[in-house]
Amino acid sequence: MDEPISIKHAEELEKRIYFISANINQFKLVKGESTINGVEVSLLPGTDPIEIKTKLITVIDNEIALQKVLPPRVIWKSDKHDTTYQDDLFDKLLEKEMVYEMGEGQVCFGEKLIFLMDTLDRMIKEMTISNFGAIEYRYPTLISTKALEKCGYFKSFPHFLMFVTRLHNDIDTYRDFLEDYTSHNGVGSYLLSSCQNVDYCLPPTMCYHTYHQFQNTQHAESQNRVITSIGKSFRYESKYHRTLERLWDFSIREIVFMGSKDFVLDSRQKFMEASFALFQKLGLEGHCEVASDPFFCSEDTAAKIFNQRMQELKYELRLKVADDRTIAAASFNFHDHFFGEQFNIKRGESEWMSTGCVGFGIERLAYAFISQHGMDEEKWTRILSNGCPEAILAD
Repeated sequence: MDEPISIKHAEELEKRIYFISANINQFKLVKGESTINGVEVSLLPGTDPIEIKTKLITVIDNEIALQKVLPPRVIWKSDKHDTTYQDDLFDKLLEKEMVYEMGEGQVCFGEKLIFLMDTLDRMIKEMTISNFGAIEYRYPTLISTKALEKCGYFKSFPHFLMFVTRLHNDIDTYRDFLEDYTSHNGVGSYLLSSCQNVDYCLPPTMCYHTYHQFQNTQHAESQNRVITSIGKSFRYESKYHRTLERLWDFSIREIVFMGSKDFVLDSRQKFMEASFALFQKLGLEGHCEVASDPFFCSEDTAAKIFNQRMQELKYELRLKVADDRTIAAASFNFHDHFFGEQFNIKRGESEWMSTGCVGFGIERLAYAFISQHGMDEEKWTRILSNGCPEAILAD
């Protein structure tokens, strides 16, 4: 790099590099004491290094160097525990047949991990219903492309998108596809020319379904809602997929607050406090900090990140999985009236509905739990009994 950038930009740069080109096989930041001086990459055979350098420099100049680095702000920290972490935890899970690798970023779970994940989810669900009066819904897997467009996802997170399509319903299309399939001896990108439907996507998070559910509705000014759901969410993670920490499809327990701005902000604060208390009971070590979403490939990326952090619109609960590493297991978000306006959800005659949401990554919660408490199932039961009623554990 002609001009080094602050080493404080390392995390933001690292989480973008694999998305810059599929031809980047591995990378390493070249660091000085306080600066990043370059990026060392290994490329797939036949890749033009000048083209990759140009793409890297463009992202660094437009999305990284422009970011104003704010000092980290931690709003909660758990008690410390004397924990011994295992570097080969995922290998041990595979060995004990608690998980099976099914493909890139895809994992099958055995009954022991299912029990752990279901119990953690039920604890959060019961806390949500009993303390906040939430109503639960079960949403379909697919989400309409138009709904996702209203959420602004295409402009902010194009690198995560996962589309659903199908063959155009015409007998000639089916015949042509079968001929191509036979001649190519398998499925390939050729089939995309036979696909015309772009009406649906795989949902990147669950709360978007809720805003879509209540679009074009009007509510009394005094009416506030709390909605909860669980379902599969999907994000393309490129080469970042790793163990249970980053999956292409994963489970999210979502809680959405809808109502006045004061109600949403107050609910978010109370929910954070209840969550921190729950994880203290479960003996999980971590912290909660001001965070930002992984915006990418937009001219205003740096401004979006700065604005989100300055207004503290997003907090992340990060749980330890190693002595020196944490993963984001939950987020607590405030959207003001953005989704109310985008989906035409009103309070009274003219005021837009304010919203906020909380999302828990169930696989990540389970992985952090095992990382900190080990693989002794009897120990799991003792610890889980501290955080939930016996009826939940018995289920």
